[in-house]
Amino acid sequence: MKFLYALLVLVPVVLGMEVMGIGGHTSMFVLSALALVPLAAVLGRATEEVAVYTGPKIGGLLNATLGNAAELIITIVALREGLVTVVKASIAGSIIGNVLLVLGASLLLGGLKNGTQKFNAHIAGVNASIMSLAILAMIIPAVFEIGSAEHDPTHEDIIALSDGTAILLIILYAFYLLYTVFKSDDAETTPSSESESEATHHAGGGMSMPVALGILVGSTVAIVFMSEILVGVIEPTTKQWGLTELFVGVMLVPLVGNVAEHLVAVQVAVKNQMDLSIGIAVGSALQIALFVAPVLVLVSQFVGPEPMSLVFNQFELVALVAAILITVMISIDGRSNWLEGVELIALYAIIGLAFFIVP
Repeated sequence: MKFLYALLVLVPVVLGMEVMGIGGHTSMFVLSALALVPLAAVLGRATEEVAVYTGPKIGGLLNATLGNAAELIITIVALREGLVTVVKASIAGSIIGNVLLVLGASLLLGGLKNGTQKFNAHIAGVNASIMSLAILAMIIPAVFEIGSAEHDPTHEDIIALSDGTAILLIILYAFYLLYTVFKSDDAETTPSSESESEATHHAGGGMSMPVALGILVGSTVAIVFMSEILVGVIEPTTKQWGLTELFVGVMLVPLVGNVAEHLVAVQVAVKNQMDLSIGIAVGSALQIALFVAPVLVLVSQFVGPEPMSLVFNQFELVALVAAILITVMISIDGRSNWLEGVELIALYAIIGLAFFIVP
């Protein structure tokens, strides 16, 4: 993780280039994307430090709401610029990336290091079931939009359905937090997760509360500026590289916003802490589906040229269903191995190739 912080030097470099008006679209796109990586890491570290002082319950809630803050900021900026295709693609890409690439890399490297690994099948099953429900909720608006000869919904109908679904998903997210954060059931708490939580509580506090809050605010502001620059050059860069906004949204934007969290999930899997690793990977995907996506739908009412619906295209929906299906199958037995990791990564590569080829 420490090597990521060296990339912080790119933040003033990018800001200076933007102020002086130097550098082409490609250089600004690459440098601003790289600058977002350490900023996301700093934001995550500051959130962890604040969580130490607020206690495990409020801290868990804080981590849940701020875990995807970087990507949420990027997508809100993109919404304001009218890049709805990129925003929807990044939502789908974040879910797909977390349950296939991140979880796959965790199972692969953890399995190679430790052999067959065990995790709490009950908690994994709860996460898998609620994720399946979230994906089904995201499919319904797309099916509804197709309509029929007797029922042909208008654009206003679709927006109303999307807004209602978004509100219900946020309510579901609140109940999910209530169950996972505030429920204290010995049967659902593994020794590894208990020791990890206790170690974090005692080892944390390297920063004082004011310093941690200051870094939290400062990194958020810096992410806003970097996101402005990145989003501003997406269109010309994708045209120059011959890429589609769909591919950029699905494959690139999620990696930039969540790379620090991805590395942590893999690291703890290598340490044979699979409950924590799966919690990070699948938990992040759940945050996107139950909180970030609905918030973006509601926020789009106030920013951007037009409201965003929850209607995803058929390519995104097929990829989401495939990703969740294989994740559920892997989660039901409470055991994992490196071959399952290879399977997840292979599916992610196939999906990536498909999005690259789709015009």
